[in-house]
Amino acid sequence: MNLFDLTLKFNGFPIKKAEIALEGIQQINEDVFEVYINEKKQAIVDFHLKNNSFYKELAKDAISLDWNSIPVMTKRDLQQTLDKRLSKGFTRKNVYINKTSGSSGDPFVFAKDKFCHALTWALIKNRFGWYGLDFNSSKQARFYGIPLDKKSYYKERFKDVLSKRYRFSVFDLSDKAFHKYLTVFKSSKFDYINGYTSSIIQFAKFLERQNLNLKTICPTLKACIVTSEMLFENDKVLMETQFGIPVINEYGASELDLIAFQDPNNNWLVNSETLLVEILDKNNNVLPLGQEGRVVITSLYNKAHPFIRYDIGDIGILSTQSTFKKPILEKLIGRTNDIAILPSGKKAAGLTFYYITKSIIEDDGNVKEFVIEQHKKNTFIIKYVSLYELSVEKMKLISKEMEQYLEKGLHIDFERKHQLERSKSGKLKQFSSLIQEP
Repeated sequence: MNLFDLTLKFNGFPIKKAEIALEGIQQINEDVFEVYINEKKQAIVDFHLKNNSFYKELAKDAISLDWNSIPVMTKRDLQQTLDKRLSKGFTRKNVYINKTSGSSGDPFVFAKDKFCHALTWALIKNRFGWYGLDFNSSKQARFYGIPLDKKSYYKERFKDVLSKRYRFSVFDLSDKAFHKYLTVFKSSKFDYINGYTSSIIQFAKFLERQNLNLKTICPTLKACIVTSEMLFENDKVLMETQFGIPVINEYGASELDLIAFQDPNNNWLVNSETLLVEILDKNNNVLPLGQEGRVVITSLYNKAHPFIRYDIGDIGILSTQSTFKKPILEKLIGRTNDIAILPSGKKAAGLTFYYITKSIIEDDGNVKEFVIEQHKKNTFIIKYVSLYELSVEKMKLISKEMEQYLEKGLHIDFERKHQLERSKSGKLKQFSSLIQEP
């Protein structure tokens, strides 16, 4: 029984119609795909200018035929009651409603019309299918958070049953918990692992310490798909070694769609079927391929709620090998609000600190995980979970490397923790700045 598809259909999401539409989009030839994109982006702007009073007020000077006249939307623009942002003909009763995680610091409630939401699932099913995974039959080992209030908790557990997935808690990453996870893997025929990058990395490190390969314990495993947090190459190598399966990088946003998904050729392929992804400079100009800038996205099919030239809050680069039909995300650098401002006035992506430190701090297997916080322009605190305290020599080396790569005069403090604080969803914020940009 196709229980997943039936559940979508029962809840009013036309999955079959969406799958047919997606197939039609994918059959559009490369040489005319730019025409398709231009038609869809003009159509969605025209629709919202005509049917959405919120967008009409936001985009007073917008002309659908002149893309440069279309304003860039921010998360803060959307922080008002949802009822004011819904298009004509849409209400809370006939749309899909959810809220963002708030990892950017600007959470809000959003809506998708039911066809748009079905199209999201059609695309996800299509991408997972690249690796022989089927939402209706493949069993998932899920490393995600879960709401702790009873109603939401049991709702998620029920969805897990319908979606053929077993949920592992990301709030307890102790060896004791991981030993219990192994017991579940031994007795279950999982097809794939899916979940937050940092939690799955910790499981891989546990397997490394135990000198175990997960594929030998659970031979049915085909792939591991990580999402929501940055994936570094050395972590990917570790996971593939300890799991014995390919590790696939996913990039998405609940308010939009699946944004990019690693294909079997190791390209981080951007979703061009339902989204338009642009890389803009600080003046909202489109940057040439290969240059770093703000990731700005247009949802081409959401009629219930406008996401047009929406600044998602990330910094990235599109590959010079990109085409209109096959844009490739070369690199996702981090969030725009994860920028460190140094005493000299120099700015650096927060993940630069994390990456520099990571290359030193994890080389001996002592440190399980860590985060970096900026408390003053010259003061950073590294909070870490480890088997034993970092040595004075190691602390000095980290401080020296950070000064060498960034600038002199930085103060680096270290705090050993029993466990790191995660968001309510279970995500781990690798770098955060607690100071305000002037």
